[in-house]
Amino acid sequence: MESVKKGDVLKIQCYKHNGQIYRNWDETIVLEVNDDFIVCANNRARVTEIDGRRWMTKEPAILFFYKHKWFNIISQFKKQGIYYYCNIASPYIIEDKTIKYIDYDLDLRVFPDGTFRVLDKGEYEYHKVKMKYSKEIDMIVNRELNNLIGNYLEKIGPFKEEHLKKYYNMYVLMSKKREKV
Repeated sequence: MESVKKGDVLKIQCYKHNGQIYRNWDETIVLEVNDDFIVCANNRARVTEIDGRRWMTKEPAILFFYKHKWFNIISQFKKQGIYYYCNIASPYIIEDKTIKYIDYDLDLRVFPDGTFRVLDKGEYEYHKVKMKYSKEIDMIVNRELNNLIGNYLEKIGPFKEEHLKKYYNMYVLMSKKREKV
């Protein structure tokens, strides 16, 4: 695995189980990296979809990718409050200055009022058959979705507001330093 440090600018590539690139982000800034996870941030990042469509993210986001957990968490700082978009996904790897992971369709969306919803169950069931997810993958995906919901309910890690704000403040300071260069 490549050596990555705080302040590095990486790309993000999301794959599907069949190895096809599904979506990519042009940049994210590393805020922290350790043996268990990497925390990054971006704002107005360009996203390219599998069909070639491109769009820009609209707000600052802090992203958490894990080496041993089958999910990643994107916290979005919107005017109405903090939203979380959590992907059930393989642990990440880094190759060619790019964070890479496999997306397993199911998502957890958390709203500023504290409510949450599991999204894309139909897409998961469709891809499970089409891409022949193994029983082991199916068990891992369902276990990790439950773990993710438990982390949210217990306010662990990124779901702890002061934890998240520490990274947001770090990102603001890094962004100001980058603007001066």
